[in-house]
Amino acid sequence: MQIADILSPAAVRSVAQVASKKRLFHEVADLAAAAYGLPAATTLDALQERESLGPTGVGHGVAVPHARLHGLDRVKALFLRLEKPLDFDAVDRQPVDLVFALLAPSTGGVDHLKALALVSRTVRDPKLREMLRANADPVALHALLVQATATKAA
Repeated sequence: MQIADILSPAAVRSVAQVASKKRLFHEVADLAAAAYGLPAATTLDALQERESLGPTGVGHGVAVPHARLHGLDRVKALFLRLEKPLDFDAVDRQPVDLVFALLAPSTGGVDHLKALALVSRTVRDPKLREMLRANADPVALHALLVQATATKAA
């Protein structure tokens, strides 16, 4: 599995500002509706329900919110770059400005875990995080993410 397998170019966005984690989840849900035709309300509810179990801020300014949704046939990813970092209750207490959301089928356990591992490995690279932060263009952001995993797989 590579980023190109789960992240559509239409599912990448740079966002000027969000005031709260709840508002960020609205942005993710709206992007999921636009990019993948998923019901925004269902996506929002699933993300909030998962987040209530514990924060998904993984450190270094990165969050990986994820949820399971009925009706999905495969894992789908969304990426948001926030121009203004957001307090996210991350493990290192640093605000978040890179959000890599994952939506998985309610029945597919292994693929969800593989996607989480892939995203974690990808955003662990400090040079990649720096390039993502320096770029607001969604096309360039998508290319950076896809290239990062394609290079490691080669």
